[in-house]
Amino acid sequence: MALYRAVYRWGAFNVAETTWLVNVKLETGNRMMDNGAVETETALHTLKVVDGVIEEIHDAGSPVHMDGEQIDMKGKLAVPPLKEMHNHLDKTYMTLDWKAVTPVANLKERLQHEAAELNELAGSTETRAKKMIETLLGYGVTHIRTHVNIDPYIGLKNLEGVKAALQAYDGIVTHEIVAFPQHGLLRGEVPALMREAMRSGATIVGGLDPAGIDQSIERSLHEVMDIATEFDADVDIHLHDGGMVGYYTSDKWIDIVEDAGYRGRTALSHSFCLGDVPIGQQVKIAERLAAQDVAIMSTVPINLNRTLPPIELLDEHGVRVHFGCDGFYDSWSPYGTGDVLEKVTRFGELNRKIEERALRQSLRFATNGVTPLNAQGERMWPLVKDKADFVFFDAASTAEVVARKPVDRCVMVKGKIVTPAL
Repeated sequence: MALYRAVYRWGAFNVAETTWLVNVKLETGNRMMDNGAVETETALHTLKVVDGVIEEIHDAGSPVHMDGEQIDMKGKLAVPPLKEMHNHLDKTYMTLDWKAVTPVANLKERLQHEAAELNELAGSTETRAKKMIETLLGYGVTHIRTHVNIDPYIGLKNLEGVKAALQAYDGIVTHEIVAFPQHGLLRGEVPALMREAMRSGATIVGGLDPAGIDQSIERSLHEVMDIATEFDADVDIHLHDGGMVGYYTSDKWIDIVEDAGYRGRTALSHSFCLGDVPIGQQVKIAERLAAQDVAIMSTVPINLNRTLPPIELLDEHGVRVHFGCDGFYDSWSPYGTGDVLEKVTRFGELNRKIEERALRQSLRFATNGVTPLNAQGERMWPLVKDKADFVFFDAASTAEVVARKPVDRCVMVKGKIVTPAL
């Protein structure tokens, strides 16, 4: 873990009282071309950072007395830090010897295979999770929502390992921990284990396929909400159930959210079912999701046999959509890099986002909605009083970042570089 060794020496992540960031490229607006195309205008700026917060923003060349540490960003483009909103830190094989996925016949066998590995892997959870966190951070991720298995095979062992791993990055990477009943919520002692997990550091209540796994839609959903309200916690449910079964589950969940007064506090992950139904029903459920502010978490997978949720339609109707990488290199798949920007690029390719403005705005699915410019080309970020958290790229604009996925990235948190120096 030499890559971030310098960060660890900072302990509580003390930030210099004042830091000046010079030669920072910021997006400033649109330039309309004679052929009707839009180009992104940029300019160099100087930013004053005090205790990790932007206090002043000046045009480069303006007469400014800089009385603290100076960091020359050498004309790199500042982009909002990325948010990994669907991940499994406890599942990865990273740091272990190579192995591909063991073949199975169906989901039931896959779960049995994973269960058989749990005790074997539990002792290395912290080490494996740290490697995954470093990988995500290197790509520009400064916030992780991780699901952690809570099950009758290993109890809270994975939760303990993931908590320890995240603690090592305290002050650098923020996080949410979802207590995830991977092997079913309605099994014996699992509800009690879920409650113990919430008392032991999990922050969000998870669920999994109320029809396909728990085989009792209403009972499963109500159990999730009962635990959530007991601990005043948010909810994130894995929903792979497709077609009308999944659609019914989504519709029923919105009813439960409304009855519980839980608007804005829940999410449905994957939700392939929303793309399985006719457009009219997609619009209806999108309107209901937006009304109760139920977010959709998508990994934008490549799977020709599954219909993706209608991300554009959901977005147009005001549904919050966030991207994540899911697990990568684990018992479910040998693929994946941990670069959530790849998910944005894939979304753009699938939906023909090829012109400047469309590419630029797509970034918001990986930044919790933050983009440097809004759709009209007005600068929205960074602003005075924002945190001095950035990912710096050698790029002309965020449109190029989305389309080309530059490899070299410099990550800054609270005005301090936390990946290798420039």
